[in-house]
Amino acid sequence: MEQDNNKSLDFIRTIITEDMANNKNEGRVATRFPPEPNGHLHIGHAKSICLNFGVAKEFGGTCNLRFDDTNPTKENTEYVESIMEDVKWLGFSWGDRLYYASDYFQNLYDYAIQLIKDGKAYVDSLNADQIREHRGTLNEPGKESPFRNRPVEESIDLFERMKSGEFDEGAHVLRAKVDMASGNLNMRDPIMYRILKQPHHRTGDTWSIYPMYDFAHGQSDSIEKITHSLCTLEFEAHRPLYNWFVDELGIYAPRQIEFARLNLTYTVMSKRKLMQLVTEGQVSGWDDPRMPTLSGLRRRGYTANSIKTFCDKIGVTKHDSVTDVALLEHSLRDDLNKTAPRVMGVLNPLKVVITNYPEDQSEELDAVNNPEDESAGKRKVPFSRELYIERDDFMEDPPKKFYRLSPGREVRFRYAYFLTCTDVIKDESGNIIEIHCTYDPETKGGNAPDGRKVKATIHWVSAKYGIKREVRLYDRLFTDPDPEHNKEGKEFTEFLNPDSLTVLKECYLEPSLADVKPGVNYQFERLGYFITDPDVSDDGQTVFNRTVTLRDAWAKAKGR
Repeated sequence: MEQDNNKSLDFIRTIITEDMANNKNEGRVATRFPPEPNGHLHIGHAKSICLNFGVAKEFGGTCNLRFDDTNPTKENTEYVESIMEDVKWLGFSWGDRLYYASDYFQNLYDYAIQLIKDGKAYVDSLNADQIREHRGTLNEPGKESPFRNRPVEESIDLFERMKSGEFDEGAHVLRAKVDMASGNLNMRDPIMYRILKQPHHRTGDTWSIYPMYDFAHGQSDSIEKITHSLCTLEFEAHRPLYNWFVDELGIYAPRQIEFARLNLTYTVMSKRKLMQLVTEGQVSGWDDPRMPTLSGLRRRGYTANSIKTFCDKIGVTKHDSVTDVALLEHSLRDDLNKTAPRVMGVLNPLKVVITNYPEDQSEELDAVNNPEDESAGKRKVPFSRELYIERDDFMEDPPKKFYRLSPGREVRFRYAYFLTCTDVIKDESGNIIEIHCTYDPETKGGNAPDGRKVKATIHWVSAKYGIKREVRLYDRLFTDPDPEHNKEGKEFTEFLNPDSLTVLKECYLEPSLADVKPGVNYQFERLGYFITDPDVSDDGQTVFNRTVTLRDAWAKAKGR
């Protein structure tokens, strides 16, 4: 058992520790991660992945990956493959324990027959609206279906004919016979099977009926001998039903434990709403870098380590809460600060001409790759007479607290020299198009031998040797902290951020970035963290995505 003795146990790990101490399940720990393959996983699923695989590793147990593929109308192999890729990317392995609920379709069918024979299930011929009307409300008990006491033999016959495809969709359903007066609506004769004449991505046209999640879930856990079935809080009210099925069938009983799901500010977690964003073209796809999907976060530049660290920070509780997305961004910055190589890039270029630097001369200067990691070493960056700087690093008539470049002011150019602005060149419309400067050759490396100081250091790129690339600046997808439950009661799409993506075509980067591969993280000094995108620009060149800015709102708020 891997446990950090300096780390307090959350309530789930406390339960497992007690179970092991009491030799419950012969000391076994077996968990599972059971996604439905009807979309890509999002950051909320990462919490469940880290919890299920994490506790299995910590307690020397196992964790299965099991796909809840009981609804063929929404599921396909694309989602299966994307989910497996995401779990692997986070650094977890299910070994040879890959399962599907569809593996158990025959078992579940046999269980259903057993319940019918025991008088605990029946075929109901009410339509969906009638079933809904009979169900009752939180304040009123439900009404029994006129088919509730249908003879066992008749229900078995109808159920077998449902299986053989004899009836149209909606003609019949199989329901559990529990308690129509129960205060828990989930216990009011829930549907176990419905007719769906849809091909399944694994079983093809073998089945015309499919089990409901509430019937398949607990029995699948039982078949796999799961010891601790970890679910989010919305399944707490379903637990009595899962236990009822297991008890009536007399099969192995897993222990279900519920925990609070992850809620993030400025983020939508509903898979249905994420699907809506994709189908309506509000984003470019499931892996759009603005999406909270793991594929989107990966493309945005998030690291697996930063997400696991984030999940560790937020912990596991029984109480719903909302986590500030700034904490997720802080976890990423903290990770990338240690690992991402530093480079220089100019996103909104303004040309600088060094008038006293020889026109035919250039040189290579030493630049540190990562000040947090000495082993990262140094690189060479070319310096020449003409450079590019950020346009907002110059002001012709600056306010008092502006310390960057302005007429007559001397500043340090990173890793290079002290430069002083001597002239400003404008076009016919009065727009600044070029800055003229002089440099002090005695300040090579950014230090003056006479000890004089400057108040600002700015980054730059050689106009002669720099490479032009497309850079995409991504921001939060929504403008409201809670777009799903906003105070105005508006549709969540009304809070889409029109500035969530800005594409810059005329950016200049240092030449070390000329032939980089997709998926590599960098820090553009003074600008933020960026990653190379798998996409390419219109001219076939590498595209860089901004992962996150350098400003850390969460750390600042916490006084770090």
